[in-house]
Amino acid sequence: MSKRPPLVTRDTLPTLMRLWREWVRPHWATLALVLILIAVVSAATGAYPLLIKEAFNAFEQKNEEALVLGPILVILLTAIRGGALWARAVLTNKVVTRIEADMQSALYAHLIDADIAQLGRESPAALTQRFTTDFAFIKEALTRVFTVFLSDLGMVIALVASMLWIDPWLTLVAAVVAPFASLPISRIGRKLRRVATSTQEEIGAMASHVSESLAGVRVAKVFSLESYLKQRAADAFETVRALKMKAANARAKLDPLLEIGGGIAVAGVLVLIGWRIMHGQSTVGDFTGFVAALLMAAQPIRAIGNLNAIIQEAMAALKRYFALMDEQPTIFDRPGARPLVVSAGHVRFENVHFHYRADVPALGGIDLDLPAGRTTALVGRSGSGKSTLMSLVPRLYDVTRGRVTIDGTDVRDVTLASLRANIAVVSQEVVLFDDTVRANIAFGRPGADDAAIEAAARAAAAHDFICRLPDGYDTRVGSAGTRLSGGERQRIALARAILKDAPILLLDEATSALDTESEKAVQEALARLMHGRTTIVIAHRLSTVRDADLIVVMDGGRVAETGRHDELVARNGIYAKLYRLQLADDVTPAAAK
Repeated sequence: MSKRPPLVTRDTLPTLMRLWREWVRPHWATLALVLILIAVVSAATGAYPLLIKEAFNAFEQKNEEALVLGPILVILLTAIRGGALWARAVLTNKVVTRIEADMQSALYAHLIDADIAQLGRESPAALTQRFTTDFAFIKEALTRVFTVFLSDLGMVIALVASMLWIDPWLTLVAAVVAPFASLPISRIGRKLRRVATSTQEEIGAMASHVSESLAGVRVAKVFSLESYLKQRAADAFETVRALKMKAANARAKLDPLLEIGGGIAVAGVLVLIGWRIMHGQSTVGDFTGFVAALLMAAQPIRAIGNLNAIIQEAMAALKRYFALMDEQPTIFDRPGARPLVVSAGHVRFENVHFHYRADVPALGGIDLDLPAGRTTALVGRSGSGKSTLMSLVPRLYDVTRGRVTIDGTDVRDVTLASLRANIAVVSQEVVLFDDTVRANIAFGRPGADDAAIEAAARAAAAHDFICRLPDGYDTRVGSAGTRLSGGERQRIALARAILKDAPILLLDEATSALDTESEKAVQEALARLMHGRTTIVIAHRLSTVRDADLIVVMDGGRVAETGRHDELVARNGIYAKLYRLQLADDVTPAAAK
């Protein structure tokens, strides 16, 4: 049978010490004041049974002054205790909410700085759940430590001191029972920690299921997948419910154990103190004061026993938190990294290899020289490596072997901030934030004035539709831009890139979501934006890249062909086959009409 104490064990101590060192200790001054208030509350609580003892002894001796002085002292004592309890609660809430907010901010900052690969291991919904469910456990535990554990422990110590003062032998009888309840409580605590870990993970998976299904509800309805989604969600809810029931059942055992232990202790005290009073070895005041202290100690002892369950659930959340915080990004500024200065914008891939996983090569032996100030198109079948190759330029991923250079400088030798400041991106998956149209465009160049923002919108053929919105440039776009159409979102993203005015431009299917009229307007805006810039374009519709200065055909993570459109068609290779297939697809619908 384990002899480990229930609250702090060998495996939890490092986590608790880290919590103290990184997040709690900075608030030591406020916590010191909280400890003083706890001491005041404990002293007032411990004095209460002594006051009752003396009052009853005085009543037994017919001391009439006790009728006046006793109630006054009781009111004074309770007022001091009540005031200290209020101040302790206010200061505790101040510290705990500050710690919670600081930990959440640190976790958010860590996730924002994390590698794309690290973020991809968990769904956004599961990561979001860390900020709600996990921190609810942590906050509850921190609050209880200060308002229950330290405070109630202090009260128990003060009340035990009072009982020792009144009658040491009776105190010994009451104390004999306590250890019998500690071992099962310890076992329950360890079980709760295991269940809490599983519960938190399953809640994250459940949040992911719900978020994913609600985001894809339109497709689900078209394919009549409602029953499938309902069943999958029901299974997830049931798994979480079962784990919560395990935790609830384990916690439910605590009160009966504490209740039975307390009842046995009171019974033993009643027998012994009754015998001592009958034989003239104790007074009624001793009996009243001692029983009052014993009954007053029952509530904080029970609270401390129940605290074990909360601590174990918080420990599971803390371990998940620190495990995530300890994952260091692999993409960072090297020592001595210098700002990137783009003179021409000449991008080169030199013997580039890249693996998402050790056993799955995504790119192998890429050698490419992309002309400065020109447009290079990356084409090929899905999965050929186009997006991966483009992602290496702004260092969303780092090469496994080889190097990527801009004007002869390895992108890993310059600061990330300066590298990405010189690159603008417009992709098929437009990312807009729930803010105003003006703010979403201004993300391209923070601090830009209204005239620059409007000029960028005009260049992106977005100004006219923005003016028709309810509040113009001050219209909020909604979560992920849901209040705008796909074409409108794309033009906002293009305006953002125009405002950034970066020398290197990355376009990933930038016009694929647009209707014919919008596409024409955006293509004209893109042509103006691309002029004189080093542009890398990913396109599945080959008709959009016919005029590219260089077309790179990707196949199986390698460069299969390079050249201009006419050269590649005449070569009758992969590009020519793809082009003829798309040409046939474009002609067939027209013929059908």
